[in-house]
Amino acid sequence: MSLPRLFLAPLAAAENTLVPLDAEGARHLRILRMKPGDALEVVLGDQPWRADLAELDRGRAVARLVGPLDEDREPPFALEACLPLPAQLSLFDEGLPPLVELGATLIQPVIYHRSEFDPTKTAARMERWARIIQSACEQSHRSRRPELRPPIPFEALTTWATPQRWVAYELATGQANPTLRPEALAFTSGPEGGITDGEFAALSAAGWQPVSLGRSILRAVTAPVALLGAIQFELGRVPRVP
Repeated sequence: MSLPRLFLAPLAAAENTLVPLDAEGARHLRILRMKPGDALEVVLGDQPWRADLAELDRGRAVARLVGPLDEDREPPFALEACLPLPAQLSLFDEGLPPLVELGATLIQPVIYHRSEFDPTKTAARMERWARIIQSACEQSHRSRRPELRPPIPFEALTTWATPQRWVAYELATGQANPTLRPEALAFTSGPEGGITDGEFAALSAAGWQPVSLGRSILRAVTAPVALLGAIQFELGRVPRVP
């Protein structure tokens, strides 16, 4: 059984360092009925550590660092999820956990023509999305948190500089799906109603390659998860070098 994992702010750490946990972390450990002396894991920035619980009461929790963890659970290159902002922001909440679990290294909300973008509502949602991302990282034992960026207009994707750029598109283009190369990859898909013809043309002209995810039409929240799952399947074909 895997140990509980908590993500904390980076700090200068060494064996036997005492690290205070935040209120949410302490609450989680109480729910798990953990007691002082029980083992857990903490991630300080991007450095995972073995630890044990030194103190836990209703108002305070402290972990003691035991030693750094030698692990590599992150993808071998950046996987940048350029996600459409949906009309219902709760759908964005729904799509985040599986994308984090599947290894997305960047979460970039995108305002498409068919997005219903409300700057005030979206800004208020950013803190919630950060919490969802952290929780998914802890559940899936990621080694580092994906970066969450503020929303950008669709036009910003036409100058996106990542070497590989894929766009899930529901209409037949006559092109075979691209072959995954071992370098950073960005992927995107449309909101409810899909990407407009003009948006797809602009993305194609900017070097984004179309990807088919089958003959059925996927929900806006399903398409990016299906695409990242397919990418991880391809990554699994190549054994990692220790």
